[in-house]
Amino acid sequence: MKNYPQRLQKLMQNYTALKNQNIHGRYLTLDHIAPELKKLPATFTIKEIGESTLGESISVIKIGKGKLRILTWSQMHGNESTTTKAIFDLLNAFSRQSDFPVVDNILESCEIWIIPMLNPDGARAYTRVNANNVDLNRDAQNLQEVESRILRSQFDEFSPHFCLNLHDQRTIFTAGALPMSATLSFLAPSMDEERKITESRKESMRVISAIAEDLGKMLPGQIGRYDDGFNLNCTGDTFQNKEVPTILFEAGHYPNDYNREVTRKYVFAALISTLHTIATGEYKSISFEKYEKIPENQKLFNDVVLRNCRVNKKKTDVSIQFKEKLDGGSIKFDIHIEGIKQEIKNFGLKELDCKGGELTIDGEKPLSENVLVEEIFLNGKKFNLKP
Repeated sequence: MKNYPQRLQKLMQNYTALKNQNIHGRYLTLDHIAPELKKLPATFTIKEIGESTLGESISVIKIGKGKLRILTWSQMHGNESTTTKAIFDLLNAFSRQSDFPVVDNILESCEIWIIPMLNPDGARAYTRVNANNVDLNRDAQNLQEVESRILRSQFDEFSPHFCLNLHDQRTIFTAGALPMSATLSFLAPSMDEERKITESRKESMRVISAIAEDLGKMLPGQIGRYDDGFNLNCTGDTFQNKEVPTILFEAGHYPNDYNREVTRKYVFAALISTLHTIATGEYKSISFEKYEKIPENQKLFNDVVLRNCRVNKKKTDVSIQFKEKLDGGSIKFDIHIEGIKQEIKNFGLKELDCKGGELTIDGEKPLSENVLVEEIFLNGKKFNLKP
């Protein structure tokens, strides 16, 4: 606990009690969160703001009585559930406002609107896109999808001072060039092709710098900065273009945490850090230039790298990326053979030395690139690789 800043100490010491134990794992649908919404006390206002393409309810949760307005949304991509889990932990903390001075400060200074699941159809199918096969995070200009229009209507009605855009990122990302997973990454989206550092973007950068300062000792070398290439069709870029400071959260991998239950704790801490620095205005004293010192994400990881193997009797390395799939209401992983090369330069979240052993599938067939397999055999014996 000594690595938590003072204002987060009490909350993080009580995190196990605040964690919503009814919501866990990677597969999270409206069926999982609807009962939890009904349990929220009367201090929260919960309002249905529309229905998805397939008729699932989309709600907003409102809390706080301050003048600073913060709009937050999660699961814009249906298969990105870590931040939704963290939101329900945050709601538990809000329910115990009087127990924690940091939470009391936030709710006295801010009014917060949270859309916990913007894409319930994608959540149920465990896909990035909605029921019309549209990526909602590329629909901010056309607004062709009902879910995109619902988010925009809340943005227009609320006129927020800040927006928090919550996502998950893949296991492939490092924070910089070192073999450290980017457990959390952030972005102050660009507002134009030139990626100008405008006043609203500086606000985003300062807040992210404050988060990095708060969580840096908890996650040394594991906080990254996302690429800021401009695309006005993206929601964050659109809202930043409207001069509303917007912060993109990307929940990433923590070692051996494929269910992202450890990562969710750090997302919770990051949300508290974000809301508190906005509520107190502390971010204003931080140089926006510190943002550029956060290492940029790089794609340098594979889930597994097998070293010193033989495939078709040739010495080689093999890189593997797990592919998620929905199977009977839970998420399982297939083995995708990504690369078979003399030397794999990527790091492996898990690395194994095959000591010259022969790799096959089905006990005898040789491996090939870009295929999905259920099992791999080393010298004819099954090799357990899945998380």
